[in-house]
Amino acid sequence: MKTNYLSNTPLILPVVFLLILLMAFSAKTKPKKVIFFGDSITEVAVREGGYIDQLNKMFLQKGLQDHFDLIGAGISGNKVYDLYLRLEEDVISKKPDVVVIYVGINDVWHKAWGTGTDEAKFEKFYKVLIEKIKAQGAEVILCTPTLIGEKNDFSNPQDGDLNQYALIVRQLAMEYNCSLCDLRNIFLAYNLEHNHNNSELGILTTDRVHLNEKGNQLVASALIELLMIK
Repeated sequence: MKTNYLSNTPLILPVVFLLILLMAFSAKTKPKKVIFFGDSITEVAVREGGYIDQLNKMFLQKGLQDHFDLIGAGISGNKVYDLYLRLEEDVISKKPDVVVIYVGINDVWHKAWGTGTDEAKFEKFYKVLIEKIKAQGAEVILCTPTLIGEKNDFSNPQDGDLNQYALIVRQLAMEYNCSLCDLRNIFLAYNLEHNHNNSELGILTTDRVHLNEKGNQLVASALIELLMIK
């Protein structure tokens, strides 16, 4: 007896079409893995009130909590060379979609003790970070270093160096076509408007460097705009 395979076609096609739709839906709803790569500012950002914690809450308010998987990869005291040493283990191996690099404070700050990073080495290792991450197919967001002291008259001892290192980051963002989160300019503008007593801390930081809740809020607000278009 001859089997009529065509008689099964009306049943097979809807099933195949349904499977395709389910696969497409699953692919669309897979959250983007975002790794925040940096120093102590990023290490504590996963805690209550930190900028990663605030980002999670912002996405929740927008109903986008399932669209992003935010991972903190900050270690206290890290400089750009330290990030280079742990790049493979803490970033590359996790196969991120987006990497936010937020480093530079310690590279400048530690110069006071002779253990900082000179401009040439800072740029060299930063370039390697960008190149290796982009080679894996991930997008990169660069953050300029923020503050070491909050006086708004440029009398903080490391203001000159911070401006120069921020300039390096801006140039690298242009050179490698990376998104830029210019936290240095954002923080300076905020202090200029709100730091009426020219205080060296307490406006956006707890100790001249580490962020208070408002400082973390500024970072989160700046980053969410960039992450939303990724």
